[in-house]
Amino acid sequence: MSEPQWKSAITTHVHHEPYLRGYRLLDLVGHYSFSQVAYLALKGELPTPAEARVLDAMFVSVVDHGIAVPSAVANRTVISGGNPLHVGVAAGVLTFGEAHGGAIESAARIMQATAAREGDVAELARERVAQARANKERLPGYGHRYYKVADPRTKRLFDIAREEHFYGRHCELAAAMAVELKAQTGRSLVLNVDGVIAAIISDMGFDWRLGKGFFIIGRTVGLVAHAFEEISRERPFRRLDEDNFYYDGPAPRDLP
Repeated sequence: MSEPQWKSAITTHVHHEPYLRGYRLLDLVGHYSFSQVAYLALKGELPTPAEARVLDAMFVSVVDHGIAVPSAVANRTVISGGNPLHVGVAAGVLTFGEAHGGAIESAARIMQATAAREGDVAELARERVAQARANKERLPGYGHRYYKVADPRTKRLFDIAREEHFYGRHCELAAAMAVELKAQTGRSLVLNVDGVIAAIISDMGFDWRLGKGFFIIGRTVGLVAHAFEEISRERPFRRLDEDNFYYDGPAPRDLP
């Protein structure tokens, strides 16, 4: 008999009942919150109350950010074309990239690699920002289209991380890099929600490759709401009005 090609340490069935990380799923239902079970699925063990609170706060902080962001626009446009709810939600998720929700992964990778080096956090931040400037590298997790002084979600999440004792070396580094960015560039490139989540999950011991997953889990709730609202309230086939776009190509001309 050949060895099975697929294996998982996440889930199995025992007598046709699902188990998650060794726990019977029905024993979790009604006793543990969604965020607690999400932590179990991602990390392999049930969270402490502090870990659960911090994870829950991060999910809530990214649940929605308006109708004009790329994921909501893509979601509602696809629904408007006559597609079902899940297709619109999938379209929204596919927009997550370095400029929208996807920077958590890249920021966590940089923070984890930098924080792993020996030395004072402020000095490491100074060196990493200088390196980025020398290489013309954009540091993910910093800067925001609207927030120029501070991202209010950053302060709230940092406050909760401090209260639950998860404000560690990575959070200190993330804050120090924001200070260095302003000192070295003269611009206020605020630590945004992607950057603060990257720092906190790093101090919680999550692998940086899970970064995008935290945004996906939180924002999917908002995308489902947008998709349903588009289905239930709006007429199909939305299109831009002529005063919302303009043409800047060649004037009408004859073929040669």
